[in-house]
Amino acid sequence: MNLEELKPVVSKILEKEKLNVEEKLEEICNLLRDNISYYNWVGFYFKNGDKNELKLSSYAGEPTDHTIIPFGKGICGQVAESNSNFVVPDVKAQDNYIACSITVKAEIVVPLFVNGENIGQIDIDSNTIDPFTEKDEEFLEFVNAEVAKVLEK
Repeated sequence: MNLEELKPVVSKILEKEKLNVEEKLEEICNLLRDNISYYNWVGFYFKNGDKNELKLSSYAGEPTDHTIIPFGKGICGQVAESNSNFVVPDVKAQDNYIACSITVKAEIVVPLFVNGENIGQIDIDSNTIDPFTEKDEEFLEFVNAEVAKVLEK
């Protein structure tokens, strides 16, 4: 499935009334990892209460030690402060990068806004150098906008 074909599937997952939010997010993570060859790790991080840190929620891929990330640290921590997408074509060229796995070559992080507030993000790691395009950014912005609708309820 390509990115456009995945959009209605993402929306359908989020409409499932039998699943709680974490289960819906986990299904989305698995869907993306299983259908996009260069999405090797997919996860959602959310602001951890009143703390200036992110906490890992649902994810698909290898387990990570990085379940808590302070704001400003790594790509995820920088997105928590900048409120902007961050695409890293080659993680070796990035100074403020937290290595999750030696196989990771690239990363994309897109913030998730609810009522105008950055409350979290979707984080994708790839074992391929420079795989992400503008289409990935647009697709992940769509995913986050759909997730936001569920979180606003």
